[in-house]
Amino acid sequence: MDFALEGHRWWSLIILDGYSRTMLAGAVAPSEASWVALSVLSTACRRYGVPEHLLSDSGGAFISAAFEGVCTRLGIDHHTIVSTEGQSYQNLMETHFNIQRRFYDYQFSLTRTPLEFAEAHQRFLELYNTTAHQGLLKARFASPIPLHVLGEVQGRLYPPQELDRKFVWALFPRTTNRYGCVTVHRYHFYVDQGLPQQQGLLGVYGQELRAVFDHVLLAEYHCHYDLRAGKVTDIRVSQFYPSPFTSRQEQGSLIERNPRESMVVYRPQSLLRQAALPLRAEQLWLFERSRLA
Repeated sequence: MDFALEGHRWWSLIILDGYSRTMLAGAVAPSEASWVALSVLSTACRRYGVPEHLLSDSGGAFISAAFEGVCTRLGIDHHTIVSTEGQSYQNLMETHFNIQRRFYDYQFSLTRTPLEFAEAHQRFLELYNTTAHQGLLKARFASPIPLHVLGEVQGRLYPPQELDRKFVWALFPRTTNRYGCVTVHRYHFYVDQGLPQQQGLLGVYGQELRAVFDHVLLAEYHCHYDLRAGKVTDIRVSQFYPSPFTSRQEQGSLIERNPRESMVVYRPQSLLRQAALPLRAEQLWLFERSRLA
């Protein structure tokens, strides 16, 4: 499902349980990409376990090699439908699109930033899951509320670390510095200046290193991941995405950083030891541009 916000299209992806009609997880993003679908699927699996079957449309996010690979590793029987061939009625999520538009469209229209839109979307999911559903009432459920019908039912459970390995090659929690930069395996690079001193996740997907905060993709870097050493090398700038956190940026900064002009800086071991000095550590990343990946 897509919406227009500030002149840009934003997509909403939701995973729905077909029996209880509970929306297990959902997110909004500036692009209909595989990382969005994987992020939502990961959240649903962590909360409710891994499902046996999954039905989706034939959008690029669901037919990508990354998404299909995760389904294979998790043993999920994934079926796609083709809307142009009259199969939309088979997709329970398709039937709920109009419900969302009628149920919460006015609240969505009041949002002015991507962050407000994402927060409204999460409020919608909570309200939907706790409101009596006419279809469940007709089916004579004692409590026609989706979350009540779902109850304690869960899919196949995996230990958190094993589930991480099923979804990505590697995950690195990192906290940004005051300028919205992070360091991983001696590489220092930009994430988002609107998120100073905030923790997010760096995930390795094949040859892509993605910086994600609260399910929002901020930056994507090309990289090489050494499976044996468990380290990321050869990081290079790939793409930055519209940030919903720009409004958080502190005003009056010494240097206004343009993410598209940012550079990946490699810090050799000797430079890391020098960076331990208090004064040099303050100045190093404002002006150091010596070695690039």
